[in-house]
Amino acid sequence: MARADTFAANPHWLPRLPDNALDHVPGRDGIPYFGSTFEILRDPPGFLRQMHKDYGPVHRHRFAGGRTVMLLGPEANELVLFDRDKIFSSEQGWGPTLNQLFPRGLMLMDFDKHRVHRRTLSVAFKPEPMRLYADVLNDGIAKRVAEWRTRGNINFYPEIKQLTLELAAVAFLGTPVGPEADKVNKAFVDMVQASIAPVRTPIPGLAMGKGVAGRKYLLDYFGREVPKRRAGQGEDMFSQICRATHDDGSLLDDGEIVDHMNFLMMAAHDTITSTAASLVMRLGENPEWQDKLRDEMTGLGINEQALPYERLGDLVLTDYAFKEAMRLMPPVPSIPRRAVKPFSFGGYDLPAGTFVGINVEFTHKMASLWPDPERFDPMRFTPEAAKTRHKYAFAPFGGGAHMCLGLHFATMQIKILMWHLLKDGRIDLPAGSGAKWQAWPIPKPLDGLPVNLEGLNA
Repeated sequence: MARADTFAANPHWLPRLPDNALDHVPGRDGIPYFGSTFEILRDPPGFLRQMHKDYGPVHRHRFAGGRTVMLLGPEANELVLFDRDKIFSSEQGWGPTLNQLFPRGLMLMDFDKHRVHRRTLSVAFKPEPMRLYADVLNDGIAKRVAEWRTRGNINFYPEIKQLTLELAAVAFLGTPVGPEADKVNKAFVDMVQASIAPVRTPIPGLAMGKGVAGRKYLLDYFGREVPKRRAGQGEDMFSQICRATHDDGSLLDDGEIVDHMNFLMMAAHDTITSTAASLVMRLGENPEWQDKLRDEMTGLGINEQALPYERLGDLVLTDYAFKEAMRLMPPVPSIPRRAVKPFSFGGYDLPAGTFVGINVEFTHKMASLWPDPERFDPMRFTPEAAKTRHKYAFAPFGGGAHMCLGLHFATMQIKILMWHLLKDGRIDLPAGSGAKWQAWPIPKPLDGLPVNLEGLNA
């Protein structure tokens, strides 16, 4: 079984719980071995809504061979994400899904180890590097938007995915991906898709086999650069990580560096791609909001083409629209953890070793928190509207010690993208575009999101 293999490879993990340890939690196990895996993958939001209706905000299901207890609502998000008492392991939560694909990524580290590595990586997101990234983003996005407009009709999702990969490479690696770009992009696509593969053995030709092959390719791609970057003086993120040291002064080993870059590059383009596509779709559906954002941009009085780094904070309505797009479609809808200590929630006592899931998308659609939850309304994020909501009612970037390290980079990239798309242009969304999305592991439109991008004078 999938989790048996994972446990064998990670002897420091807690042992598996006997199934009857969670019998007191309401729910159902589904079909033998696979449980509810296929139901969940077919319609994750629908499955969760039905389970909540049948069993309440604390319930269990079986996914990929093991039982998971779902905890739903903002209080659950706070308990698990803030994790005041260090109960919940991210490594043992994400591990069964990602260990074959992104081992030793920052998200698969816990507690003190996570703190040390996060501090090392955070140098890449300080103000001075961020100013340099802003220049890279402005230049790359301006050129690509101009090219999109000459074509008019494009499939936005694959176009923005390619662009975000290129931008992440220049910003983080200090150099374009080059002729290997298609192979690099395919490797990331295969790895992300493998994360939800029902068959967890890396059989060639099946999803997990493709994902593991993609990881192998990227290990070689990044690995052959490590010695050169370690010996150089580059200020890009890759070079800085190659020269970074642990608390005892020792350098990160090659494997640690490559795994960090592999994970950060995936996060820096796949999740941003999803949110950019979601926001473009919502603005296409609500053209009056394009006008509002454009008016805000014009009102800044900036005559140059680029959006200056220092003026990012002035795009308040753009920030609200970005958040509303993430509320409606968070790039990471569900977050797994594993309890390393016993705990209680919602009237249930749960033992150490329990796999736990929270679902931020479910919380983002709770009518008690978000009236008319399916409606696109960026004004939900004004200070007045937000001050009475639970602070974990909105958690697209996670929270606590594992709050997304790149959230400011993501926000900056989206704002610069909107600046170049809307300041002197418009988004036209054909009828039916983006009607169906793949919900997991990272949302994406199944039709590629056809759009027509025009200049205002077109």
